[in-house]
Amino acid sequence: MSRATRPAELFAGYLNPRRPHAGAYDEMFDPVDGVRTAYKRLHDSLSPLRPGDLTTRSEALDRALVDQGITFSLSGQERPFPLDLVPRVITASEWSRLERGIVQRVRALEAFLADIYGGQQIVADGVLPRRLITSCEHFHRQAAGIAPPNGVRIHVAGIDVVRDEQGDFRVLEDNLRSPSGVSYVMENRRTMARVFPDLFAKHRVRPVGDYAVHLLRSLRAAAPSGATDPNVVVLTPGVYNSAYFEHSLLARQMGVELVEGRDLFARNNVIYLRTTEGEQRVDVIYRRIDDDFLDPVHFVPDSVLGVAGLVNAARAGNVVIANAIGNGVGDDKLIYTYLPEILKYYLGETPLLPNVDTYRCWLPSEQTEVLDRLDELVTKPVEGSGGYGIVFGPDASPKELQAQRRRIKANPRGWIAQPVVQLSTVPTKVGERLQPRHVDLRPFAVNDGDSVFVLPGGLTRVAIPEGSLIVNSSQGGGSKDTWVLAPRASGVAELSGSGLGAAAAADEASTPEHGPELNVAQQQQQQ
Repeated sequence: MSRATRPAELFAGYLNPRRPHAGAYDEMFDPVDGVRTAYKRLHDSLSPLRPGDLTTRSEALDRALVDQGITFSLSGQERPFPLDLVPRVITASEWSRLERGIVQRVRALEAFLADIYGGQQIVADGVLPRRLITSCEHFHRQAAGIAPPNGVRIHVAGIDVVRDEQGDFRVLEDNLRSPSGVSYVMENRRTMARVFPDLFAKHRVRPVGDYAVHLLRSLRAAAPSGATDPNVVVLTPGVYNSAYFEHSLLARQMGVELVEGRDLFARNNVIYLRTTEGEQRVDVIYRRIDDDFLDPVHFVPDSVLGVAGLVNAARAGNVVIANAIGNGVGDDKLIYTYLPEILKYYLGETPLLPNVDTYRCWLPSEQTEVLDRLDELVTKPVEGSGGYGIVFGPDASPKELQAQRRRIKANPRGWIAQPVVQLSTVPTKVGERLQPRHVDLRPFAVNDGDSVFVLPGGLTRVAIPEGSLIVNSSQGGGSKDTWVLAPRASGVAELSGSGLGAAAAADEASTPEHGPELNVAQQQQQQ
């Protein structure tokens, strides 16, 4: 370890105006008023720590993650999912605004998907051009006319949100197919509660450990009519999938079977599960497989991951696929730019959460502006994910910009462009000090048909390299535990340290290693 450092130096140089993060909104520090109210108790807890204390606690976090097998797959290798020891704090009022905006967005997108795979009235009324829909790679005609029993297509949504330079929340993109990451939300909390119970004792933090209860309720509510005790399964591509840890964790916590395509078969438009006790009818499939590999009869013919006949069984009303086939048309990055029109058409409302300002390269006038300002903008592939294919104009060489110019001209539908948004920053352990690093947030919403539940928190992803805006784990990013503070009640201040945080931490830290299968099952039987 390097020379001893005085405690105050943990934040030394944090607000240096010459650093790459200087233009971003910092969530802990106000440049004028100092530590923000929501972070005062956390700041007071961290400030006395010496670098050695910081390192010891960070190492304890890493050991806990490895011991619990909390990993993700990258290039075929299992790696621990990096968890930073400084949590992100969101006040009750901030969360309330976020929650309302996410619920509004899910409701509008549900109406949009029902319409697009039904009468397409929004197209007939001229609100959206038909070619916008038909040119989308994830618009699947095979899903047309499949009406879910309770009308839900988006059983789980992951809405990626960022804070801009003014501290305002904006939606970066929607994830309506198989959004991943909620397992890290739950496991990050459980690990933090075990390693840092003293921090929780000073905050009233809302728990996240009951996610599986809400997910199972949504899946059971989606079952075909007549299924009095629905049989739910989680369909995974297998152990080599990057999110397999999450698939197995959710199956255990819900107390349902984790299956692969070879475990299921279709007969007379009904799906069955092979078991050692014989065939079992399956009513709901929470699938974590892309559309293209879900049914070789209708999609990729040589896929061995899915189930032949699954789409026909869904069309016959004998099984429900969650999330629904074809949801990708709702989270297309170009269709995302039309969300204000979609919200107004279906709900008669304006967005509670605005989008990031976005240029549509498929419109000639906007494409011209993008090409003129290519060195100032961020260009993103419409079908891209994981941070791949993004070109940051200010950092690109003339050769890279020229190549990008050719790609946009060759495929205007395939690209959008946005101003560089300096994502907000949160203190993050880098070496022996805490330094600002950019973060985003993926809250998870669960729809059961009657209401939309938004898990209080979400996956905060953090870009570790200095100045980087790429938070994806595949690009070297990490994560933080996200603390949503409970609202003020009975005259108790938000940060009163009343014990709610400690109680929640103790409850989540004591969750059995294999999840609350019996508790969830018992709750479902009582409903």
